[in-house]
Amino acid sequence: MPKTRFFRVLLPVAAILAPLTGFTADAEPPAPRFSVANMDPAVDPRVDFGRYAAGNWYKTTEIPADKSSWGSFNQLDERNRYLIRHVLEEAAAQPGQPGSLSQKVGDFYATAMDIAAINAAGLKPIETDLAQIEAVASADDFIKVVAAIQNSYGMPLFRRFVSADDKQSDTYILSLSQGGLGLPTRDYYFDPRFEKERAAYLEHIAKMFTLAGETADVAQAHAATALAMEKALAEVSKTPIQLRDPIANYHKITPAELAAASPGFPVPTYFDALGRTGETRPMVVRQPEFFAALGRMLRGKPLADWKTYLRWRVLAEAAPNLSAAFEEERFHFTGTVLAGTPEMEPRWQRTARVLDNEIGQAVGRLYVDRYFPPEVRARLDRLVSNIEASMKAHLEKVDWMSEPTRAKALEKFARFRAMIGYPIKWRDYTGLTIQRDSFFENIRRADAFETRRQLGRIGQKVDRDEFTFLPPQAVNAYFQSSANQIVFLAGILQPPFFDPAADDAVNYGGIGVVIGHEITHGFDDRGRLYDADGNLADWWTEADAKQFRARAQKLVDEFSHFEALPGLPVNGELTLSENIADLGGLAVAYDALERSLAGQPPPPKIDGFTPEQRFFLAYGQLWRTKFRDGALRRQVMSNEHSPGQFRAFGPLVNLPEFYAAFGIKESDPMWRAPELRAKIW
Repeated sequence: MPKTRFFRVLLPVAAILAPLTGFTADAEPPAPRFSVANMDPAVDPRVDFGRYAAGNWYKTTEIPADKSSWGSFNQLDERNRYLIRHVLEEAAAQPGQPGSLSQKVGDFYATAMDIAAINAAGLKPIETDLAQIEAVASADDFIKVVAAIQNSYGMPLFRRFVSADDKQSDTYILSLSQGGLGLPTRDYYFDPRFEKERAAYLEHIAKMFTLAGETADVAQAHAATALAMEKALAEVSKTPIQLRDPIANYHKITPAELAAASPGFPVPTYFDALGRTGETRPMVVRQPEFFAALGRMLRGKPLADWKTYLRWRVLAEAAPNLSAAFEEERFHFTGTVLAGTPEMEPRWQRTARVLDNEIGQAVGRLYVDRYFPPEVRARLDRLVSNIEASMKAHLEKVDWMSEPTRAKALEKFARFRAMIGYPIKWRDYTGLTIQRDSFFENIRRADAFETRRQLGRIGQKVDRDEFTFLPPQAVNAYFQSSANQIVFLAGILQPPFFDPAADDAVNYGGIGVVIGHEITHGFDDRGRLYDADGNLADWWTEADAKQFRARAQKLVDEFSHFEALPGLPVNGELTLSENIADLGGLAVAYDALERSLAGQPPPPKIDGFTPEQRFFLAYGQLWRTKFRDGALRRQVMSNEHSPGQFRAFGPLVNLPEFYAAFGIKESDPMWRAPELRAKIW
């Protein structure tokens, strides 16, 4: 709006920063580099390598009050948030030309930090949605409101997204999948271990209804209804392990076929609400049994109960971005009850995460321009090449794979593509309007913009030059099966993962393993099911697939014996893909390091350690992690990654090179019998 720009002109920079952001010149968090000071030399590496590598860090480190876990990832993310904050503050103070990225980022951030305006608005940002729910008189009305909210700021009832078709990877397709739950997984609704969480959840729902204006008695009754509806959805939802199977979760059908298979679910009305009236093109329904059950429930359960459920889901999804009363109550349950976190993060950190989700590439472009020098990308290109050469050598010599499968594996590997730092082509935000009128309205506009962008791609050719899942500033990396592509984001290309000042052994044990990890994902228990074109296709001989499964089972067995909390073991089946990638990443990165040292005089020890020892120590320190009990429980129940304290040594005990580096013998606690060790890649 014009008067918001007028506001910028009238107020000086300091006046904008102080009330809107609370900005202070905090000390820059130190880079979490590899350091022998983190080690505990009193611990024998042959007894407990994780504590040997990072025992002093464990002794001297406390989880910050606003975090549910703390480790090297978190430390780097905290430092990165500090850097991003400068980008956001600068954009808010000097937004630049109307329509520019800095204007959109700055205005979005300014409204998010205007706590007084957000509190004054109270429930007003979603009053229209609540009124529409109240006016629902039929299943058709109900699904229209569901679609409207999906187009705006949430995903109630089920998830909808557009991505590459798993079996036609060059084309975008619409996908629908199960959803609608407020607890982490279906097990939280039924497992006796989570009885306290369920009771607290019921109380939380009632509290939210009370904040929305209901009396205590009415809120309690509505909370019981909402929880019962979620439980009914949970009963027909797949478990995290079942969701891992890409073949079992791929069902390509037309809207007409979905309507026939899910009577009671008004499919034509839903597509009308998406602006796609008369849609006939196929889509992917990930869990058709969920939608069949949903159709039965839409016909069988009282409409009043569905309206209560939808009011609750709207409150739950909007709460983090509403006034303090809603945000604090939502955090009390999701942060404190479920994860054990005592305090919320500072407002600016929470805001930065919202902007990452809503306009991540706009923030990312400003971040990259300021903090990511081209020489980092160039050096990483060389490191990726070395790791790729090592992986190719592994594929060429692995002795359990037949030649027909090996040829297909090498063909897939030859088509691998690495993207480093930031996308070749940045996302175009030209059609997005961001103003200083309302934080929640900016969220609505950003989500509506993304909805239009996504739905407009259905049936179009896939753009393989974009970053699909995460913005460049994220501390992460990923493998994209449908594109046969590995992505290393700018945010992770810093210490302790990549340190230009460190020796090669440390960098190979850090970012080298990460690179190898992501490459290996192309050949893990799920990635191996995609061919060189990124299509879901079985290119393995049955004998080779049997060999692979037998070797992978050793990792399942190993990690299933790790106890995260008393009576709560790590789920080796749920975490299998990541454990395979850790093991493969270590193997290929170690070989790449040895190749780099070959033909040269033996390098001198650093801090008393050989390059091989520093490689494993760097890896061990990478995964130093502390969890609050609630967060650890949630990680084990729902996350495909094993907790960091087990990743720090779990893959290592499968590698002969690790035993040689530290002189580990059969009588030592770290020893794992050769017949139990997993050797895949």
